[in-house]
Amino acid sequence: MAAHQEKKLSEERNRKSTQNDTRTSQVQWGRAWEVDWFSLASILFLLMFAPLIVYYFIMSCDQYQCSLIDPLFDLLTGNKHLSDIWNKTPTLTYRAAGIYTLWVAFQVVLYVFIPDFCHKFLPGYVGGVQEGAVTPAGVVNKYEINGLQAWIITHVLWFANAYYFHCFSPTIIFDNWIPLLWCANILGYAVSTFAMIKGYFFPTNAEDCKFTGNFFYDYMMGIEFNPRIGKWFDFKLFFNGRPGIVAWTLINLSYAAKQQELYGQVTNSMILVNVLQGIYVLDFFWNEAWYLKTIDICHDHFGWYLGWGDCVWLPYLYTLQGLYLVYHPVQLGTANAIGILMLGLIGYYIFRTTNHQKDLFRRTNGNCKIWGKKPEYIECSYMSGDGTKYHSKLMTSGFWGWARHFNYTGDLMGSLAYCLTCGFDHILPYFYIVYMTILLTHRCIRDEHRCFSKYGKDWKRYTAAVPYRLIPGIF
Repeated sequence: MAAHQEKKLSEERNRKSTQNDTRTSQVQWGRAWEVDWFSLASILFLLMFAPLIVYYFIMSCDQYQCSLIDPLFDLLTGNKHLSDIWNKTPTLTYRAAGIYTLWVAFQVVLYVFIPDFCHKFLPGYVGGVQEGAVTPAGVVNKYEINGLQAWIITHVLWFANAYYFHCFSPTIIFDNWIPLLWCANILGYAVSTFAMIKGYFFPTNAEDCKFTGNFFYDYMMGIEFNPRIGKWFDFKLFFNGRPGIVAWTLINLSYAAKQQELYGQVTNSMILVNVLQGIYVLDFFWNEAWYLKTIDICHDHFGWYLGWGDCVWLPYLYTLQGLYLVYHPVQLGTANAIGILMLGLIGYYIFRTTNHQKDLFRRTNGNCKIWGKKPEYIECSYMSGDGTKYHSKLMTSGFWGWARHFNYTGDLMGSLAYCLTCGFDHILPYFYIVYMTILLTHRCIRDEHRCFSKYGKDWKRYTAAVPYRLIPGIF
């Protein structure tokens, strides 16, 4: 079946290679057909070292008070061997396995079996059944948008337990953090492997599959565009948002509870981390329908990059600030706390307003007002894979006239605010801003390469009108 599929895709590629460059861009939508040596080397590096990076960060906090240098120093000087560090690492436990299994199963139930009701009484919230973007094969998938509802139900039950039922301690996540890491890895690898097997033998839509012939690339970047089980369980939407992002705020709350248990108080820095990251999480679920139009859903296939990344990388490395503050509580001065809060809120305002401007512009086809006046834009055209010509508009007004990805600029400001809550004694909490800078810069380049392939000379006109990517006047 796989050989037949590859032959079919090869014939399709050959047919479309005779089309113009714009049409070819539709074939390249999402991921590569062929793997160059640099891409393969990068993928092998990530497959080998990303799990070790996560382990190293968490182990550093557990055994070295969040120092990233001391473990290396011990190993290089012979004070310790790898086996010494490994033997001190908590192992997988039945308790952690039970907690994690119940957690994921509960999120599956909330996702699949409880239709959204929040959109019926929350003004401005878009939930319920929504349509995604058109896939390369021309399919328009429908999604049950109920992430906000799942987040609310989960947190209501969390606080009800903390204050009334006392079935488990609010520190349960922190207390089982490393055993839960092994559970998250098992799920991440299991779902990634299943997605690859499914892509070969029983894909949801064979025309939305891509095979390169390179096992490692296909495993990491995915074969299927939208793997599904049944009508509503969409792998990409579920693992992008649930269970990792719903857990994000619970993880931070567990860190705060542990701080209270250990020191008798919750520091203002921990409160800031909970508030600022909580705003980000709530924004994600409030705009979950909008998320259907983003790169993750519209262009990425589902493989290890998303499967393992959402199960392990996101919940373990995006929450490093709260984890650090358990080991090193920081009480910020009033001026510093206000400054960090303002940086985070301004970053969020830029992030949300920039995205809102683009969404409004698209929904109204430019018939709206941005900053009190009719928006300016550049008319573009492109060809679909079947030869149909389409027109689109690229806005050059508002924040989109300042930089081509100014929403990422706001995101980076918020990311920096999270890190600044931790002070400057250790570099570990600052991994997040370094990682996000690399990630979002790479997304800029990746998205612009796709847009140039799609729009051609019209994209050059757009970049001439808006010359900067992230920071006006600099980059």
